[in-house]
Amino acid sequence: MIGYVTLGTNNLERAAAYYDALLGELDAARIMAGDSYVVWATGPRRPALMVTRPADGKEASVGNGIMVALAADSDDRVDALHARAMELGSGDEGVPGPRGDNFYAAYFRDLDGNKLCAFHMDAL
Repeated sequence: MIGYVTLGTNNLERAAAYYDALLGELDAARIMAGDSYVVWATGPRRPALMVTRPADGKEASVGNGIMVALAADSDDRVDALHARAMELGSGDEGVPGPRGDNFYAAYFRDLDGNKLCAFHMDAL
């Protein structure tokens, strides 16, 4: 259902290095790049994540209530993704752990303040 998600950045080079390292934990790689954006995915016809400088030339800002959730294939992978995010300088928004029935998640912010969630559900 989701084709791709776009996050704004004010420092494309820093954001690209951050997401290269972070999304590598999910076996994602760059699939497209240009002067103002970089896109990652885990394969063809898979949902993607893009970081970009805003097209209007204004500063990127964080949306209140907006979050991108990254699906992991195990609780251990959620733990690893959260640990990697912390190593990369992310802000911790919630350590890995169960959140209700059949939902294991961790929350953090990227270097531009965008909120991310790493999660695993057995039903996925």
